Amino acid sequence: MARNRSNILRFASSACSAAFIVMAFGAPSYAQDVAPEAGTDINDIVVTATRRAEPLQKVPIAISVVGGDLLRSENRAGLQSISAIVPSLNFRNTASAKDQALFIRGLGTVSTSPGVEPTVSTVIDGVVLARQGQASMDLMDIDHIEVLRGPQGTLFGKNASVGAVNIVTRAPGDAFHGFADIGYYTGGDEWRLRAGVSGPLAGDKVAFSLTGAYSHFNGNVTNVFNNKTVNGFRNAGVRGKLQFTPSEDLKITLIGDYADAKSTTPQGVVSSTTLVAYPTNVVTNFPAFASALAPVVPRADNRAINSNYSTFAKDKNRGISLQADWSLGDYTVTSITAWRGWKNDQAQDQDRLPAATTAFPQQHDIGNLDFDQYSQELRLASPKGQFIDYQVGLFFFQGDDKERYQRITTLATGASFLGVANYSVKNKSYAGFGEANLHFTDQFRATLGARLTRDKLRYSFVRTSTSPTAVAGIQTAFTAGGNTSDTGFSGRAGLQYDLAPSAMAYFTYGRGYKGPAYNVAFSMLPQDTMALKPETSNSYEVGIKSRFLDNMLRVNIAGFLDKFKNYQVNFFDTFNGSPVTRLVNAGRVSTRGVELDVDFQPTRALTLSAGGAYTKARVDNFICPAGANASCQINGRPLPYAPRWKGNVRASYELPVSDALSIRLTTDANAQSKVQYSINQTPTTEQSAFGIWNASLGLIGKDRWELNLVVKNITDKSYSTNLGTFGQGVVRFVPRDDRRYVGANFHLSY
Repeated sequence: MARNRSNILRFASSACSAAFIVMAFGAPSYAQDVAPEAGTDINDIVVTATRRAEPLQKVPIAISVVGGDLLRSENRAGLQSISAIVPSLNFRNTASAKDQALFIRGLGTVSTSPGVEPTVSTVIDGVVLARQGQASMDLMDIDHIEVLRGPQGTLFGKNASVGAVNIVTRAPGDAFHGFADIGYYTGGDEWRLRAGVSGPLAGDKVAFSLTGAYSHFNGNVTNVFNNKTVNGFRNAGVRGKLQFTPSEDLKITLIGDYADAKSTTPQGVVSSTTLVAYPTNVVTNFPAFASALAPVVPRADNRAINSNYSTFAKDKNRGISLQADWSLGDYTVTSITAWRGWKNDQAQDQDRLPAATTAFPQQHDIGNLDFDQYSQELRLASPKGQFIDYQVGLFFFQGDDKERYQRITTLATGASFLGVANYSVKNKSYAGFGEANLHFTDQFRATLGARLTRDKLRYSFVRTSTSPTAVAGIQTAFTAGGNTSDTGFSGRAGLQYDLAPSAMAYFTYGRGYKGPAYNVAFSMLPQDTMALKPETSNSYEVGIKSRFLDNMLRVNIAGFLDKFKNYQVNFFDTFNGSPVTRLVNAGRVSTRGVELDVDFQPTRALTLSAGGAYTKARVDNFICPAGANASCQINGRPLPYAPRWKGNVRASYELPVSDALSIRLTTDANAQSKVQYSINQTPTTEQSAFGIWNASLGLIGKDRWELNLVVKNITDKSYSTNLGTFGQGVVRFVPRDDRRYVGANFHLSY
């Protein structure tokens, strides 16, 4: 097996080296006779960012679009993987999907509390997800993904105050079609299998699609305690659609999906046993912990743990939705009724050691989450082409969350203490919304939109402990409960003007709103029982979307300024000698910058693209939470997960060999400046600047099959997707491409 993997590595590296030579110096001379003609239009991209299908270049919103075929061919199966190719999007990786988060323009919500909603909304086929962990599943049967930057509260809901990720899956086809994918990747024995069928069931009245997927990855971190490989996953899922068209005026789509996932991500890999305080820069070393961790040696690129507790996270996501689109003359009524359920079970090793010592007791956790959401949306859309076209609608949402979290602390003497927290959160949201476009002339238009939301939030919390006093990692018994409500406004107003038939300029003002919240978590403290204030924002964006050179070149640029009040964020603190996280209203924060997207297709064979973002996301005025022990001197400091610079470039060249066969050479690279992962600004949670270079070589049988050889992280660069502090040091979270790996995937259509 080792020899086979070495051969695969050498072959893929050689193939991709040849690809780079071809791309740098042109196609071989024998292929010039069949080279594609020069000069071709860049394909029009259709998006649903306005809840209507419209060309990307006509929508006055900064949008990044990633196609499903690109995700498949490059082994990008989840939202984390697309953050590398969308400069304004960042992803927080953790040991469990429950704690993961998305960031747009340097802003997002980091919290384990079920009493707070995300700042970045995730939407799948028109259904808004209330918890970010629900979007942790492998992406199946994707048509495309739209990353909408800036407040999207008017049409996508209150938890879209900095943006939305709109996932659109493929619709059933009117002709029978099937496909199958298989992929294998080294560096942890990763397998990916996917298959699907689509087509008519009853003439042109009923169509269906059914897709199934399975993936397995052993991992890329070694547990020296039992010599097992961890940081892997096993995912399986299925998605089905039934589309009924009883008449030309009515289309009904029933969608169901189920996904089952298990990961073995550890609670971080120890990268340092040194802590540096902020702002004093006082250095504290923990040699005793380093000794207890042996033979693991903490370092920045460490990929080993020494743990006697098997950590895992299991997720079950399932849902069903019914969408009806009914044409009433020139008007369209859309109804989306949906239910989604999510179960998350996790086991985590908080002490990260193979045994309890006198100085370091063991802390082993088990958490269980059960969440259900119900939503109903009703929209009326007027016809296009009038002086005013509009959409108006009503929205209802209800979320029910029940959780249980326990921690067992074991001392070196063998004495054990148990802490258990049972808590629940119920929230309801009612909204009315509308957005209109006013066409003053063929070139000059305006947009006005508003959403009024009523939120109701209630929680209960009970923590018990077998110790009457606080012990390591377990606070004393505590009971709390409360409820709150609020009414908030979000909206959008903008102007757009066609500078030329192929260029449009726009200015947009957006008002963002995210409802009140509670910091409901295992370590909840008496000072955390008050409801957090709603998060509000004012956003300003100016942009130009343009095409040049007979539509061969597309250039979109946007400048933005977002100012937030009562920003809801996790603040890391200590209480009774133990680290805790507290969800707080941070006060005022802001983000400003410039984003650029460029696509150039000088020939049918060659496609070049680049994207970049300059983002200055800062704490303007931090309000120190009551009873805080950590430093609050962070005004003017960067927000977490907000690199100042981030960008990517891509080149693809398709070389015809015959009428039925072609070769595609692709290379891409992404890079970013240093990034701080903690709002507390500790120097040891800062990831230095890094870049990743990938490439692939594809053989394409026209309309039938495709074989791609892939090399990831060619320069073998190690980096961390998250850095966090604990009592005795720093841990890193290891990404899939922390080291170079190669693979191949095969796609068959029939």
